[in-house]
Amino acid sequence: MSTQESDKPVRVALLGCGVVGTQVARLILEQADDLAARAGAPVELAGIAVRRLGLERDAELPAELFTTDAEALVTRPDVDVVVEVIGGIEPARTLILAALAGGASVVSANKALLAEDGPTLYAAAEAAGRDLYYEAAVAGAIPILRPLRESLAGDKVTRVLGIVNGTTNFILDKMDTSGAGFTEALEEAQALGYAEADPTADVEGFDAAAKAAILASLAFHTRVTAADVHREGIAEVTASDVASARAMGCVVKLLAICALEDGPDGKAVSARVHPAMIPASHPLASVRGAYNAVFVESEAAGQLMFYGPGAGGAPTASAVLGDLVTVARNRIADVRGAGESAYADLPILPMGSTETRYHVQIDVDDKAGVLAAVAQAFAEHDVSIQTVRQEGRGDDAQLVVVSHTASDADLASTVEAIRRMAFVRDVSSVMRVEGGPE
Repeated sequence: MSTQESDKPVRVALLGCGVVGTQVARLILEQADDLAARAGAPVELAGIAVRRLGLERDAELPAELFTTDAEALVTRPDVDVVVEVIGGIEPARTLILAALAGGASVVSANKALLAEDGPTLYAAAEAAGRDLYYEAAVAGAIPILRPLRESLAGDKVTRVLGIVNGTTNFILDKMDTSGAGFTEALEEAQALGYAEADPTADVEGFDAAAKAAILASLAFHTRVTAADVHREGIAEVTASDVASARAMGCVVKLLAICALEDGPDGKAVSARVHPAMIPASHPLASVRGAYNAVFVESEAAGQLMFYGPGAGGAPTASAVLGDLVTVARNRIADVRGAGESAYADLPILPMGSTETRYHVQIDVDDKAGVLAAVAQAFAEHDVSIQTVRQEGRGDDAQLVVVSHTASDADLASTVEAIRRMAFVRDVSSVMRVEGGPE
């Protein structure tokens, strides 16, 4: 490569100028000298596509950079890299495909699109001979995707366990530390800006499920979509659940769990998102507030943990800029980074076949024989009881049962049978228990 070629700038088109996009644009402009030194050539903003011009947040950026014609911007022949931070499925997918077809590499933070249609984007990047990088799509500033895709490429990952949604972690942490109920904790999260006015994507687990799909795809070299991920949110978690966890020496977290399991015909991939109790001694139990953490287990490296801020403009922009520097280096050297690795093509294990322990609270009539009958129901459905506690409260009582490892289907059958018992008033809580002894 000649000196003249290395001095040619890498020109960047930015799609979106919200919280993250504004930070990305500002960093490209403010850190121009450092980025040029790190990338090997000047990194310049070619344009910024937005839906509406003249918003106050855009005032600190050069007005001549802005356009509402995103398609024209991404297909400009002088654009080398397109950074997409608009989110959602469309028009992001169409614009990314157009950018790749036009010869630009792509850096994206779009977890929803990658979880739904990642293979299409990978195929387009492969056909164009361009890069597709998306570190910012999962866990904000935390470098987790590149370690899975590159650093651990010579190892065999067996399990990924993570707190990948800051909103739900803040809510559950507040419930644990203050005794607040879900609604009260959610309202505080909204007042502090940790939760949206419509918190559905976070509290119902959609956001975490998209991230779990991306993590599982990279960890196990298998195409996993958000539709493959079993999803449960935290709206049904009660102050009583949190108190019960504390009594067991546990805390409640919304976990994304991706694992290599034994399936009926060999190895299979399980991917699930749901609230679970984890021992207070587990590294993930100490992740507080809106922070994220991902715990990786592999055969050679053992246990690794990645921790840090999982959202926000500056942390997410940090991940975007990291990808941008890498992609710029690749452009200058005329090489490509790692593409899709889906060679394993493992089946997805149905949720009913996944196994873990369970914490079950049962409200019953306080009379003789109840405990024995409940224990018999567990035994008949092949669910072994690890511990059981009974608390009398006048004419009624509460049984708290913690099982040994059992399949989700067997536990569901057990709970269904117990609900039909005449002396059972309610099965008030069923929660999985992760990260402890079997």
